[in-house]
Amino acid sequence: MKAKDYLTDQDVRWCPGCGDYSVLKQLTEVFEAIGADPDNTVLISGIGCSSRLPYYINTYGLHGLHGRAPAIATGVKLASPDADVWLVTGDGDALSIGGNHLIHLLRRNVNVPILLFNNEVYGLTKGQYSPTSQPGQHSRSSPLGSIDQALNPLTLAMGANASFIARSMDRSPAHLREMMIAAKAHHGSALLEIYQNCNVFNDGAFERFSNKQHAIDHTFHVEHGKPILIGKDQDKTLQLVQGQVEVIKLSPAGDVSQAWTHDIHDPIKAYALARMAGDLRPFGIIYQCERPVHEQEVHRAMAEQGQQSLEVILHAGRIWEV
Repeated sequence: MKAKDYLTDQDVRWCPGCGDYSVLKQLTEVFEAIGADPDNTVLISGIGCSSRLPYYINTYGLHGLHGRAPAIATGVKLASPDADVWLVTGDGDALSIGGNHLIHLLRRNVNVPILLFNNEVYGLTKGQYSPTSQPGQHSRSSPLGSIDQALNPLTLAMGANASFIARSMDRSPAHLREMMIAAKAHHGSALLEIYQNCNVFNDGAFERFSNKQHAIDHTFHVEHGKPILIGKDQDKTLQLVQGQVEVIKLSPAGDVSQAWTHDIHDPIKAYALARMAGDLRPFGIIYQCERPVHEQEVHRAMAEQGQQSLEVILHAGRIWEV
């Protein structure tokens, strides 16, 4: 199937210029690249602009309740472990009312790629500040500027013991496709944070990272086993000092032997990279590890113990009779 064959006949109802269009396009191209089977693919979403995506993809899909997509996706994987389930959510949907469900999906390591659209605002409900909104951000619900500390999806995922954490953005289509494919290939919960511009309610939130003129000074890409080099001249790198990341100049210039070599399996350095929430931020696979997958462990336990009736289960162990 070609990318266009994965699209439905539904009118796409996002605002003109919304970054969601790019994510939709890259996902259909990824489906073509990996040969996704529409009859075995399920898109699960919650509530929000991002969560309209299942309407536009010609696979199985479920537009669920606000914040409940991780719970629904877990149920689908338990019922059909071989199904290719994708979770589509936003910063408000996943990190506010859905925060509890997301944490448990990650810690259980359900085999689901998670596309987390982060635009740092509630777009569908017309521009209230969200859990990822930056301090001082003006919105419909914070006219004097947000006083809350912004929630960092990557550090939250690290704290929940997620087995795959990555970041990309809507305006880097090739990189976004690469990260989607990597998330799908991972065996377990794969959180992919996608910086997505809301050009109506929070336009330019990621301009310093997406604009080619500024991005060179504000972004760096990480690849496993490769040195981290920063800046136009690639003459800077990182070092870890008492748990904090510092940018240092290579001396002599070009001597990559001094550079921080990225190791996706190192949780200490991965957490340090994930905490970089200022004017310089990493993109790529931040962390990845292997551990048991939830639905496989559940079915293994069921196979070992055998099927039991609900009545037997309810009357097992210590009970009271009245």
